Amino acid sequence: MSTPRTAAFHTLGCKLNFSETSTLARSLEEAGYARVKVEERPDVFVLNTCSVTENADKECRQWVRRFQRINPEAFIAVVGCYAQLKPEEIAAIPGVNIVLGANEKFDLAAHIHRRLSSAEAGLHERSEALFAPIKDARTFIPSFNTGDRTRTFLKVQDGCDYFCSFCTIPLARGRSRSGTIAETLAIARDIAHSGVKEIVLTGVNTGDFGRLNGEDFLGLIEALDQVEGIERFRISSIEPNLCSDAVIGFVAASERFMPHFHMPLQSGSDTILERMRRRYDTTLYAERVARTGPSSPMQCIGADVITSAPGETDEEFQKTHAFLRSQAIDYLHAFTYSERANTTAVRMDDSVPIETRRERTKQMRILSSKLQRAHYERHLGTMRNVLLESEDVDGRMLGYTDNYLRVSLPFDAALMNTIQPVQLMRLHGDGHVDGAVEESLAVETADCRLPTAN
Repeated sequence: MSTPRTAAFHTLGCKLNFSETSTLARSLEEAGYARVKVEERPDVFVLNTCSVTENADKECRQWVRRFQRINPEAFIAVVGCYAQLKPEEIAAIPGVNIVLGANEKFDLAAHIHRRLSSAEAGLHERSEALFAPIKDARTFIPSFNTGDRTRTFLKVQDGCDYFCSFCTIPLARGRSRSGTIAETLAIARDIAHSGVKEIVLTGVNTGDFGRLNGEDFLGLIEALDQVEGIERFRISSIEPNLCSDAVIGFVAASERFMPHFHMPLQSGSDTILERMRRRYDTTLYAERVARTGPSSPMQCIGADVITSAPGETDEEFQKTHAFLRSQAIDYLHAFTYSERANTTAVRMDDSVPIETRRERTKQMRILSSKLQRAHYERHLGTMRNVLLESEDVDGRMLGYTDNYLRVSLPFDAALMNTIQPVQLMRLHGDGHVDGAVEESLAVETADCRLPTAN
């Protein structure tokens, strides 16, 4: 078999995985592989996996089968969190050629070369799957995605020391670790030179940045705020116990850090939070929301919720529903609890019936839609700065306001990758706001924090 020269990538899971997939793609490009789309019958498929939910495991198998249908002769590499947790199980999937864990995947090009060289030398049959020895991930490897000149997800932290009862991430990604502020700044400056306008800071437990280096997250964002060439920074997610008054105050005062906090809640019941081994209770969470709200009344606050954890009664579920309604929260990411091997929760009694889990998640997603609609309606008739993206979809272009409203405008190539003052006109059925560029206002004088009433 000749050395393949095209590769396609598919990512399951979070924004962190997307940033890492882009780093993997760059490494293969440097090794001589042209990146193509999955549908273009590449020589190599790379699947970057997630193992947060049971559905993610199933998706892994489904994508391997899809790869085989597209090109039965392709080399298939499965990498990432699921690969870290269950390498033997993945290696047994028909069609998989190599399995690489959390850190091993960053040597993807070398592993593929060695695997194919062995096959060509007759040392292994092509049908045999191999996996590299999976080790505990201890080294921090920075990542960021490319290919989108508008926005980049920059991994500033990896791993987690919290060991929540429901979560496999510490097992899949190892202990919390990060680079230094100086190293992160160097990457941010390189990103700035590429023309990107917004950097989204991402990680497994982003707010835990720098702890092993004697640094902290506040020091990081203060330093990043001085990087020339980046017009926006956004924090993808931060634990409420790490979202300090100092972090909240800095974001409120910054011209470039967006007024948008995403703080995982998981449950509005203190009993369930304790069983989950979360490091806060509802009182602390409410304090954090109250702190962020007054600092910028036109900002956005998002939350994560897990429904039907072991022992969650109807009363406790209703507590969560009521707690969310009582807070200044603008949208939710609602997940259904699923049993994960080697977690504490899987050994707990009082599991919730599957149908009940589905119904509760449905209710949470309905609540999320209502919260998000109210968030959008509050801003109709105001002016917000919007970072416009390059997509041309049915003659429209999309972008985000500073406080995370999705906005649609008539497509104009001259506005791509620019920040424009936009009048927010009306709600659109597809979940965004129709807007119009206010050409009489200059971008550099528009105040993205204080909206102008219509």
